[in-house]
Amino acid sequence: MRIILLGAPGAGKGTQAQYITKHYNIPQISTGDMLRSAVKEKSELGMQVEQVMASGGLVTDEIIIALVKDRIAHD
Repeated sequence: MRIILLGAPGAGKGTQAQYITKHYNIPQISTGDMLRSAVKEKSELGMQVEQVMASGGLVTDEIIIALVKDRIAHD
């Protein structure tokens, strides 16, 4: 089963994700955590993310989608 939670900052996505993870034993994927991890690992995407974040910009949908695809492929 795959569930996607979307919403504005502070909408409760993380709270709902924790509940679902705990009660249904479904792993949680957080794009924010994935972005920070990519930057820390100095991956190719991580270096792109770091540049965008350092300039105060928003990470593109293409980068987010690439990170999510990579993460899902490992499951």
